Order: sequence, then structure tokens, then C-alpha cells
Amino acid sequence: MKSQPNTYIKTYKNILRLGLPILIGQLGTIVVGFADNIMVGHYSTEALASASFVNNLFNCGLFACLGFTYGITPIVASLFSRKMDNEIGSTMRSAVKLNVAFSLAVTLIMTIFFLNVERMGQPEELIPIIKPYFMIYLAGVVPVSLFNVFAQWSYAVNNTRMPMWIILGANALNIIGNYMLIYGNCGMPEMGLTGAGVSTLTARLLSAGLMMGAFFGRKRYASYAKAFMRGVPVRGMARKLNRTSWPVAVQMGLESGSFTFAAIVAGWLGTIELASFQIIVIVGMLGFCLYYSVGSATSVLVANACGLNDTREMRRIAFGGYHVTIAIGTVSSLAFIFGGRFLISAFTTDPAVLAMTMTLIIPLVLYQLGDATQISFANALRGTSNVMPMLWIAFVSYVIIGAPATYLLAIPAGMGVTGIILSFSASLFFAGGCFAYFFFRTVRGGN
Repeated sequence: MKSQPNTYIKTYKNILRLGLPILIGQLGTIVVGFADNIMVGHYSTEALASASFVNNLFNCGLFACLGFTYGITPIVASLFSRKMDNEIGSTMRSAVKLNVAFSLAVTLIMTIFFLNVERMGQPEELIPIIKPYFMIYLAGVVPVSLFNVFAQWSYAVNNTRMPMWIILGANALNIIGNYMLIYGNCGMPEMGLTGAGVSTLTARLLSAGLMMGAFFGRKRYASYAKAFMRGVPVRGMARKLNRTSWPVAVQMGLESGSFTFAAIVAGWLGTIELASFQIIVIVGMLGFCLYYSVGSATSVLVANACGLNDTREMRRIAFGGYHVTIAIGTVSSLAFIFGGRFLISAFTTDPAVLAMTMTLIIPLVLYQLGDATQISFANALRGTSNVMPMLWIAFVSYVIIGAPATYLLAIPAGMGVTGIILSFSASLFFAGGCFAYFFFRTVRGGN
């Protein structure tokens, strides 16, 4: 039997082998997120505050769509470990139908929010900037969902490089589009925040098209594409996909919904507070995206081991993924502490926004460990396909604990936007502990 240190070294290598391309893709997403907000922030504080409101409102729906696609990964990864190509293609057909329907439902819900945006208590001067940007975001929900469906398939068949290259290319296009359309460079009209929205939508359409083109057009995936086109159903697959997709969608929707609620509360406090909140959330996404990449790799490897009924390996992968995530979280926190002023000053030259955002660095660092823990074990639990506990964990963490803590610390306690960021620690640490408990309860015993 191999020694435990050597076994973990192999586990770390496997996680990094799968996770590194996802990590690079996520870093590309971070770069474009930074570029979006830097360009918009230098255009005007009002544009940055408007972007904060719309982005955080849509995050709830977009993360729910992402979570719904997560139901694909453990199923396809388990089939892949048993070399069941026809079943993978048929599963993807069911997955596309279910996810398009889900994303259309999310689009309808967000349309209702759009029709009531004036009633949501945001600063009146921001409404004319918010509304056109909001409409463009509506058009991007289905393309985002389609990209994520095929990206999860690609991760599950252990090809994490292809989505990485597509994400990087689309992000480069997004930044170029921002440069031209926000400020009116290269003979293009000056569109401000609306231009950033058009650029983002174009990148999302391109990403979805390229990902689908790879599935249907590349020779190495011909067996999947043929089974997809034949449409021979796998008995009970739609039901199984629903069972593994809905709990994760609800979990991620409620988690991002807690940030959406926080953005609304920040808007109640004023334009400066909302702009500061947006900057700190974007900076915090640096940590989230890094943890997400390791979590995705962990989920795939746990699902592979689950397909072979190897519970010992499932536990080892979960611990290995958590070790890597905590190491990354430590580096991220040090970057926030020592490089915070540099990061924040890139987004704005407004001294009031800069001063307020600097006070949020320590609250940001405090919730990083909780975020790393909940992402790591939520993804490990997702790999087992035992996702039903995610429903009540998310509800208690983000609705019962998170939202009241946000409101109470921000308004009655008088802590303002500092209280909002501090409140994230309570919900994230609780969720992380619960996900870890249910994962180890699921895989206890066995070989």
C-alpha cells in the first residue's frame, strides 16, 4: 500500500491536471470582470453603480442556471469512467432540453424584475443607465446556459482545456469590444455602460456557438454527437438529471441571491456605497473563481470514483481538493491584504469610493475561508449525486441566516456596507460545515 503522503501527492496532481485549465479560464473571466469594471468605473461612478445593481441582480439567475448544469457532471463523469458513449450522447440531448427550458424560465423571471426596476429603491439618477443594460443582459441568459451545458460535459469527459481556450478567446473579444463601445474608440459610437453590455452579449453568443461546434463537429466526439442526434432516450435519464440539477440550482441561486439582496441594500445606502460594494465583490470574485476551478475538478474526480464504487478514493479526493483550495485561499487573502489599495485604485479615481472600499478589505478576507470551504465540499457532495441536502442547507444558510444578517448589520446596527460584507461570513461558514458533514456521511464506510 502506498504511503499517505505519496497518495495525496498523486491526488493533488490529478486535481491540478483537471483544475488548472479551468483555473486559467476562470482567471480569464476575472481579467474581463476587472476590465469591465475598470473601464466602466473610469467612465463614471454612476455607470459603475448601475453595473453593480444589474450584475448582482442577474448573478442570482445566472448562478442558478450554472447550478442547473452541474447536474450533468456527476452523471456524465460516471458514464465516462464506464466508457458508455451512447448513453453520454443521449444524456446530453436530455440535458440541453431541460437547461434551455430552465434558462427561459429564468429569463421570464428577470423580465418581471425589469418591469419593476423603478420600485426597487435604487437612486433615481441610475434608472436611465440601468434599464438598457438590463435588457441586453436578458438576451444573454440562454447562451450562457448553453455554454455551461457543454462545458460541464467537457469537464466530465476530462477535457478541461477546450472550455478554457474558448473562454479566453471570448474574454479577449469582450475587452476589445469594451474599449471600442464604452468610450467610442475606433470609429464606434460612445455607448457607456450599454456598450459594455453589447460586448458581453457578443462574447457569450460566440462562446456558446464554439462549444456546441466542438461537440458536434470534432471527430473524437462523433459517437456522442451521433447518439445525441438519434435521440434514443436513456430510461429515467430526464428524471435523474432533474434530481441532480434542481438542488444545485437552488443552492447556487440562493447563495448568489444573498449577494443580490446585499447589492439592493447597498443601493439603499447610496451611490458611493453601491459602487464600493461592487468593487469589493469583483475583487472577492478572484477568490471565488479560483476555488470554483478546484471544486469543479474535485467534483469530476469524485464522480469518476463514485462510478467505480470507490468510497475511499472519494474521501481522499475531497480532502485533497480542500487542501489545495485552502492553500489558494491563503494566497488570495494575502493578495487582498497587501495589494488591496492597488486593486481598488484600478477601478476608480473617486476618492470617496476609494476610501470606503479600503475599509472593506478585512471583512472580505474574513469570509474567504468560509467561501473556500463551502465551494470545496459542495462540489465534493455534488460528485456523489447526493444533492438533496443542498436544498435545506442553502435555504437555512442564505435565507434564514444570510439575508437577515445583511439587513441587521447594515441598517439597524448602523454598520453600512461594512456590515453587509461582514454578514457573508455567517452564511458561508455555516454552509461549508453542513456540506462537509453530508459529504462524509454519504461516503462513510465502503472500501
